[in-house]
Amino acid sequence: MTPEPTAGGPAEHALASHLARFSGVTLLVLGDVMLDCYVFGDVVRISSEAPIPVLHAQSRRHVLGGAGNVAQNAAAMGARTILLGVRGADQAGEALAASIAASPSISDQLVIDPGRPTTVKTRFMSGGHQLLRLDEEVTTAISADIEATILERFEAALPACGIVVLSDYAKGVLTDAVLARAIAAARAAGKRVVVDPKRMRFEAYAGADVLTPNALEVTRATGIEVATNAGAAQAGEAARAQADAGAVLVKRSEKGLTLVRRQTSPVNIPTRAQEVADVSGAGDTLVSAFALALAAGAPMPEAAALGNAAAGIVVGKHGTASVSHGELFEALHRTELLAIDDKVLDLATALSRVAAWRKGGLRVGFTNGCFDLIHPGHVRLLARARAQCDRLIVGLNTDASVQRLKGPDRPVQNEVARATVMAAIASADLVVLFADDTPQALIEAICPDLLFKGADYAIDQVVGGEFVIAHGGRVALIPLEIGHSTTNTIRRINAGS
Repeated sequence: MTPEPTAGGPAEHALASHLARFSGVTLLVLGDVMLDCYVFGDVVRISSEAPIPVLHAQSRRHVLGGAGNVAQNAAAMGARTILLGVRGADQAGEALAASIAASPSISDQLVIDPGRPTTVKTRFMSGGHQLLRLDEEVTTAISADIEATILERFEAALPACGIVVLSDYAKGVLTDAVLARAIAAARAAGKRVVVDPKRMRFEAYAGADVLTPNALEVTRATGIEVATNAGAAQAGEAARAQADAGAVLVKRSEKGLTLVRRQTSPVNIPTRAQEVADVSGAGDTLVSAFALALAAGAPMPEAAALGNAAAGIVVGKHGTASVSHGELFEALHRTELLAIDDKVLDLATALSRVAAWRKGGLRVGFTNGCFDLIHPGHVRLLARARAQCDRLIVGLNTDASVQRLKGPDRPVQNEVARATVMAAIASADLVVLFADDTPQALIEAICPDLLFKGADYAIDQVVGGEFVIAHGGRVALIPLEIGHSTTNTIRRINAGS
């Protein structure tokens, strides 16, 4: 009997720790690329020709859809993407290429098929509501010549990628031959494969690492309803066996996700959506974030929860949309950081704020540390540093970084707790988590005017000091308060216990 999936999910700070590594990931997306077009206007009357509304068009826009939306989301979340698929030699194809070119993080590897139109979905919108969708497409299988070109480009791109997403919208690109050879090539290259399936059955995805069907797709393929957690787990296991896949992540809309893996109890992750405006493309967002998290080293349940968080953001937007790195970071921390989360930022958002400070002529200072069990010595060091600059940024080691530096029993407080306390200190204007053992990369990104460290260091020993001085800045050593030490405090606590 299939066990009832466990509920809940990883802590927010555990999920957020993976985001810092997204910038080092390259995602290879192969599948059905589309152009999503939107016509916006007002309906003021019913047509005299038929009982239908008359839309007075006011504006238009187009965005990447299908596999292109997976790539666009990955780029927005800070990763690099190689996008492979087919487009036509037509006006829509040119618009598709222009949309890709607007995202420098996406490498356009689309194959042009002069005999095949670009897939276009046009949605007519009024007052935030969709009146009609017009699909212009051909869904027959691509030719053998196009298959060969796609597979040649796919295999050439494999060495540069960290993970593969096969985005199947059943538009004819992911044929049996393309799927079989692409999955085999990825496995031979040691690359994990995530498949977003649309077929009636899943055997064609044999050998994939993860399948991500929605409730309708998994029910159609297995004949098992997913209304309950137990049903979703049973359907997921049947789908996994059908495709001989490593795992199946069932997307259940407002009921969240169910993750099924070999010889492991299923996990149910509740939905995170707060208010639904439009579900268009939400599955693409989820798959993109899930794959990036896997490539960044996240355990599969955490990767699934992170994808769930991203989807929860995008359904609050109208139309096909993407989720930025900053939006995801803030969403993961919002419930725990509450009113002070405006001071705890991811690097990209922090750099935007720093740029605004500098534009206003402000001097930016930087200091860093684990700051586990903040004591009066920390508070006075921060106050003295802040007195010498206009804005002070505090670099805070993530939990994984602290463990490597201090040992498996540290930190005493997780990174969200430490960031919360740090952000509550008036001297800290901004807090940025970093996962490396040293803040060198963070310092080089921020390029502070002043770099502060405790006076137990010599200036030539301060990490990042040489860089700051070379760029016209200054290193300042702050006198330490005698008698205050986190390590000694923990030692006394342990001795007393």
